[in-house]
Amino acid sequence: MRGRGSALRGLLGGGISLVALVLVVASVDPATTWATLRTADPRWVLALGLFIVLDLVLRIVRWHVLLAPVQDVPFRTTGAALLVGYLANNVLPARLGELVRVHVLGERTAMSRSTILGTVVVERIVDTAVVVAIASGAIVVLSVRGVVASAVWVGLAITGFLAVAVVVALAAHRLPGADRVTKRLESRPLVTQALRGLRDGLAVARRPRTLSGAVVLSIASWSSTVLAFAAAAQAVGIHPTLGQAALLAAGTNLATAVPSAPGYVGTFELATVAIARSVGIDGDAALAFAILVHAAVLLITSIGGALVIVRGGLGRLTLRAAATADGSGPQSA
Repeated sequence: MRGRGSALRGLLGGGISLVALVLVVASVDPATTWATLRTADPRWVLALGLFIVLDLVLRIVRWHVLLAPVQDVPFRTTGAALLVGYLANNVLPARLGELVRVHVLGERTAMSRSTILGTVVVERIVDTAVVVAIASGAIVVLSVRGVVASAVWVGLAITGFLAVAVVVALAAHRLPGADRVTKRLESRPLVTQALRGLRDGLAVARRPRTLSGAVVLSIASWSSTVLAFAAAAQAVGIHPTLGQAALLAAGTNLATAVPSAPGYVGTFELATVAIARSVGIDGDAALAFAILVHAAVLLITSIGGALVIVRGGLGRLTLRAAATADGSGPQSA
């Protein structure tokens, strides 16, 4: 059943990506976009790549900081798991790479996978909160209205809901009826162990120094992403303001939450073009720098993940992790 569900999610994501690609191609002149890409300034393309690498390094440091209260995981091990997870996201649907990195880190440390998953949940909420804050600020400064603004406000509401959900999860043992639930779970030790591990991972959010460090690193990471979008735009002759680049970076990445084919193909490009037009940027040029950013991200993360697998002998481990994330392999708490 789980394998069938994964297949259905894959088909849904593939269908949405196909529709997105059709819509974006129909809304621009592909010949003009291609001509713009061919004349891209290599110096700005290089800057784009450097900003993406900096973004990745900051994300590795952030996860390292969130893991520290649970276990002092070596920076290299943290980075290896994260890069393999990003590679998996590029080839698997529904962000299953997040589960792959949990599995990989679990194989290389003494931590339970449920605890690692808890830190990933905190990381995702912090990351989403920062990107929504950036997008919200940008739409206010740029006076953007319509679908783009509505999507950002929805993202803000979802972020608030997730934050409340974490608070409730951490305080669940104090809520009315918690004793009865605990007694019922005593007959299912594996479930109890997994839930305790998840709560241990989520508990890193209770540490002000850890949480504030994650927020600062997220701001730095997204600043690098904003600069990456600005560099890509400069490469094709577009000179966005900082506010425009911030909205493009934040809004486009929020759109990747929509189910799509692996690597967010189609949804990424459609969102970039739609947001660019909302702030007065030509759609043909917007598609050109969207392709530059997307290709650079996929290339750098895929190469990084592949190098980890080759140099670290993680080939079988990654395949097993992918099978587990897909629901066709054994589960482990």
